[in-house]
Amino acid sequence: MKPFPGMALQRTVVHKSPKGKMSENDHGEMKLESRMEENEQFLQKWGKKAVDKCLDLNNCRLTTADVRETVALLPSLPDLEKLDLSWNDFIGGTLHLLTQQMHLVSKLKILRLGSCRLTVDDVRALGEALKALPELEELNLSWNSKVGGNLPLILQMFQEGSKIQTLELVDCALTPEDGAFVGQSLPMLPNLEVLDLSMNRNIAGSLNSIAQGLKRTSDLKVLKLHSCGLSQKSVRLLDAAFRHLCELRTLDLSCNKELGGGFEDAPGLATLEHLEVLDLHQCSLTAHDVVSLTEASIHLPALEILNLSWNKCIGGSLKLLLETLKVSTFLQELRLSSCSLVTEDVALLASVIQAGHLAKLQNLDLSYNDSICDAGWATLCQNLWLLKELTELDVSLRPSTFRDCRQWFRHLLCAVTKLPKITEIGMRRWVLPASQEEELECFGQNHRNSIHFDHSGFQ
Repeated sequence: MKPFPGMALQRTVVHKSPKGKMSENDHGEMKLESRMEENEQFLQKWGKKAVDKCLDLNNCRLTTADVRETVALLPSLPDLEKLDLSWNDFIGGTLHLLTQQMHLVSKLKILRLGSCRLTVDDVRALGEALKALPELEELNLSWNSKVGGNLPLILQMFQEGSKIQTLELVDCALTPEDGAFVGQSLPMLPNLEVLDLSMNRNIAGSLNSIAQGLKRTSDLKVLKLHSCGLSQKSVRLLDAAFRHLCELRTLDLSCNKELGGGFEDAPGLATLEHLEVLDLHQCSLTAHDVVSLTEASIHLPALEILNLSWNKCIGGSLKLLLETLKVSTFLQELRLSSCSLVTEDVALLASVIQAGHLAKLQNLDLSYNDSICDAGWATLCQNLWLLKELTELDVSLRPSTFRDCRQWFRHLLCAVTKLPKITEIGMRRWVLPASQEEELECFGQNHRNSIHFDHSGFQ
């Protein structure tokens, strides 16, 4: 029998005894092969394999008995580097069964236990087990509320010079004290590249500590503080840290509704010259914020994704972002959903497209901007054909709005015929007149239905 991928096994040579009886080595090999077969059957039950030193059992609805069988696998996987048990509710309360054997997989680099309903005892047991994982590079404990209030049990096990590169603690009910401990621990994580503390609204009060710690993480590439209850003051604290994050690639401060006004005096953002993703959707930005972002964003030449959706102040003020749109030559995704855009805004956008400044754009989201008149949509559609890299376009209306699109739909169809990569067009709640039904059906046949129009039908 062949070992399943990922297993490192050493076979012993079989020696028969003089009387034809099986030797001790024979029994050892038979026992090993039996164990291997049981392991393989267990994994096949979930449609899984231990491949390339990876054991992935996420979202398998493991029972307590399954957890015991998983633990029984570990002696056969001494070279295991990735273990993912996320989205298995019954892990909670049984993690000690696993952590007691964690020394058997001391080469583990990635451990994911997101949404496992971990208990306080589980968190404590995991903290102790981390001592046996000196090679650990990624730890994900997201969506485990009992981590909140107990995070020091985990972080205090990280020694100075830890190899941790990714720490994800999304929606863990972290307390202000947890946030402060994160800040104090960051200097011990010099290799940290990804820090995600999103959806922990109580850490805003300890952001001063976190910001101070961030100054010591010069290799950080991803910082996510989505929905953390950040305020104007929070932005200013973070801004002081931005100057030390010269390698940052992704910054997500979205869904912090009290943040508006915080960027009015935040020059540090302009120092993030390698930033590729800036997500500020639903942040209640002010017009002054937008002006400051435009002073800053012209120094972000690597920007690929800009999300300003659900910030009403953009409407009528898109001209403030004109310089940003001009210099962002690598921009691939622009999201301006529900920004109260008006006809003048899309006319300006059309002129930017016409000038060739958004040649790399792949995804354009202008949905939920119901104030744009038909002439505005027509002007935009007449210039869309210049976006040769475009794959997705969304111009859907709000759920409460239905409108006729006959005045500009033909312009859209004409543009789409010249877009070689387009696959998805969102037009929800735009109603197509019956006269154009045949035209769209013919278009679909000619393009073998490779382009999906998501619309509200015909009338």
